[in-house]
Amino acid sequence: MGTPSPWAVLVLTAALAGVSAPRAAYGQPNFVIILADDVGWGDLGANWAETKETPHLDELAAEGTRFVDFHSAASTCSPSRASLLTGRLGVRNGVTHNFAITSIGGLPLNETTLAEVLREAGYSTGAIGKWHLGHHGHHHPNFRGFDYYFGIPYSHDMGCTDTPGYNLPPCPPCPRHGGLTRKDCYTEVALPLYENVTIVQQPVGLASLAARYAERAAWFIRRASDSGRPFFLYLALAHMHVPLGVPPPLPPNSDRGIYGAALSEMDALVGRIKQVIDSHGKGNTLLWFTGDNGPWAQKCELAGRLGPFVGAWQRQRGGSSAKQTTWEGGHRVPALAYWPGRIPAKRTSHALLSTLDIFPTLVALAGAALPPNRRFDGLDVSPVLFGWSDVGHKVLLHPNSGAAGKVGEIETLRLAQYKAFYTTGGAKACDGSIGPAERHQPPLIFNLDRDIGEQEPLDVASREYQAALPAISRAYAQALADIATDNVSVADYSEDPAVTPCCNAQHVACRCHGPGPHPAVPHRRTEGRATRLCL
Repeated sequence: MGTPSPWAVLVLTAALAGVSAPRAAYGQPNFVIILADDVGWGDLGANWAETKETPHLDELAAEGTRFVDFHSAASTCSPSRASLLTGRLGVRNGVTHNFAITSIGGLPLNETTLAEVLREAGYSTGAIGKWHLGHHGHHHPNFRGFDYYFGIPYSHDMGCTDTPGYNLPPCPPCPRHGGLTRKDCYTEVALPLYENVTIVQQPVGLASLAARYAERAAWFIRRASDSGRPFFLYLALAHMHVPLGVPPPLPPNSDRGIYGAALSEMDALVGRIKQVIDSHGKGNTLLWFTGDNGPWAQKCELAGRLGPFVGAWQRQRGGSSAKQTTWEGGHRVPALAYWPGRIPAKRTSHALLSTLDIFPTLVALAGAALPPNRRFDGLDVSPVLFGWSDVGHKVLLHPNSGAAGKVGEIETLRLAQYKAFYTTGGAKACDGSIGPAERHQPPLIFNLDRDIGEQEPLDVASREYQAALPAISRAYAQALADIATDNVSVADYSEDPAVTPCCNAQHVACRCHGPGPHPAVPHRRTEGRATRLCL
């Protein structure tokens, strides 16, 4: 049986010893995980008073538990999602950076997903929205434990559309006659929308995408509920990643322009899903909302709010301290859990938690077993969910995510209130600056209890630094040793244009003409090299 890593121990009080979640009393619960994209910790009004566009999410926080020290497992798309669905960091599961539209591989097939475990336990499983863990062959969601899939196989800026929405710099619509190139924009292949293994629209209509996701999610919940089987829905939203495809007119209550309008649209979508759960979840559904990483700062006014997590030390040296970095703004994300009668309402938890914890927690609540012969970075945090404890990770690792250092490697860690950086760097900021990568030996150490903005590291000569350093060094060494002795996977990041999703290679940008589903066919420039793109 798989086990949590020895260094990642959830410390419970003696009174809680042997206490488990009330699965037996209520049967197997349903699970709905909503993962927002590039959302800022300060994008929720419940977290940040200046935000006014999230009444439904704020209601969710009031009726459930809000986690204020909750972190994504990485600060960029593919690694964060792989870790959520495996409970393992990229140095274990092999996914250390993003996959491309031409990627042959994806999340390694020897890694077991949460959907695979829950389906084996009797669950109906569905994934709606962004995948970004490989689309070719058996890397497709339908082969990774999901009975049903509806969505885009990667980020929705990785293909052109006829309604390109709002981006910085702006991108043109898909070409209709001949080729069109544009730096920083995908213009040769249109963005595909899949239902299971079939492309049903290419290019996808961004303005209606949120409504289609909501409709498909509601349909899945109703169908699964009517079947009598427990269900697991993984809803990975396009919001708040650019391009923002907000249908006009913009909501009058927004004071943040396009971003505020898109945030309001996401909030309404979450509100609709909660309403469906309340009607069809039969009081036995856990809804968990969180984000994949922090805001994409280089998008300027189209990026989210960091709240107080500004990474001031880095910003003074140039670059962003948000997405792609290991500063708090890169990985501290909003998180809400809602389960009426099970999860306490109006509660704020300060436990140190992560998206890594979703896998082992849901597996435990379902009465299933962790996959064998591997170690996990996540913990079963059901005691925290149910209000029996407010103690989470003692140590949490933050992998390099593109701004500095080798991607995937662990050079930042959290130990209680202390955060240690062995490498720092800033991602591209709104002003175009990039913070240089710097190595730190001994490490920079911040006390987050006093310095949540990461402005001033502890003086290495101070008593506090000298007291904290030995424990940090031990925890770091133990973590690296644990990873080195684990069964780790290696992702295939090789590329081939022949695997690019394309519903009609005879048309410019792979455009589908006419209604109805279209099977995937080879890209026009590689026709004859493959008979299908995806399967």
